[in-house]
Amino acid sequence: MTARRLESVQEYYFSKKLREVAGLILEGKDIINMGIGSPDLAPLPSVVKALKASLSHPKAHQYQSYQGLPELRQGIADFYQRHYQVAVDSTSEVLPLMGSKEGILHLSMAFLNPGDKVLIPNPGYPTYESVTRLVEAVPVFYDLKPENNWEPDLAELDKMDLEGVKLLWVNYPHMPTGANAKQAVFEELINWARKNNILLVNDNPYSFVLTDKPQSVLTTPGAMDVAMELNSLSKSFNMAGWRVGMLLGNEANIKAVLKVKSNMDSGMFYGIQQGAIAALQAPDSWFEELNKVYDKRRQLIYELATLLGSEFDTNSSGLFVWAKLKDFTLDAEAFIDKILYEYELFITPGTIFGSQGEGYIRFSLCVEESQIRKAIERITTR
Repeated sequence: MTARRLESVQEYYFSKKLREVAGLILEGKDIINMGIGSPDLAPLPSVVKALKASLSHPKAHQYQSYQGLPELRQGIADFYQRHYQVAVDSTSEVLPLMGSKEGILHLSMAFLNPGDKVLIPNPGYPTYESVTRLVEAVPVFYDLKPENNWEPDLAELDKMDLEGVKLLWVNYPHMPTGANAKQAVFEELINWARKNNILLVNDNPYSFVLTDKPQSVLTTPGAMDVAMELNSLSKSFNMAGWRVGMLLGNEANIKAVLKVKSNMDSGMFYGIQQGAIAALQAPDSWFEELNKVYDKRRQLIYELATLLGSEFDTNSSGLFVWAKLKDFTLDAEAFIDKILYEYELFITPGTIFGSQGEGYIRFSLCVEESQIRKAIERITTR
């Protein structure tokens, strides 16, 4: 008999849908997958080299520190100083993670009791809700709207019943919409969190993908008093399968999360940590070249999205194109199933990110140009 907490969640959408897609491929269908944001480009050569070189280290295959190698923590601190102009103490304010998704769970276990409330963006990353339910806390959704640039409306938040709210999730650059938050928005959020004694967490894996300047909520004065930030090497460094993330915050908050983490895993593999250290030293030219590739793909996705009868914001960032359907005769999930079976093209319905995603679809940029051109050809010729 399974635990009652499983009654509050469902299997992750992509886990289910990709099985369906895999079944179609086994039937001989040539499915073009634009659904998931798993970078298809290679990491830096220096990253792979560091991993290979590490394998002969005498301690490479032993248990590793729960806090990660000191060199990795310092590498993260240096990375934040160099790119975000944020100074942190590598010994007490940085915690390497096995992917930022792990961090969502550890944070929730560290700060939430059953019945506590959590403010979650709608639309937003589904894991915020599912983890909240798994730890028996209560998700409370706040709407993000296109007319407000998909930013939180603090006046509306003030009208909500905030009793029992312990945690506020934000995610900028935003997934799935690609919206960027202005520095003024971060400042307002920090002041609001302080006023209401709520821990604010910014989930920040997309800040180098098609952005003019990387952003961090921790650049805001006083942010470390009330905020933490998750970051990741998955998207910006093409290392999704490596599972390397990081959490930054004040010493007391990091210690709380470490208390959970140290009881949940036995440290990150030495070679992966060495590869991560190399990745964090990437020159600016790495991001520039990466974004040239993504921008070319994005222009083709714009063409495809237009052919499918949708409109989009060309000022967005991140690994996706968020497009609004002009024709509402089908809901988003019915529309993507129609596209999947008629054109053998898998894209993501906006509804999996919340009710504010109704009428939207999401395209991933983690697809080769040739595949996007093939998708365009299918739409125009079938």
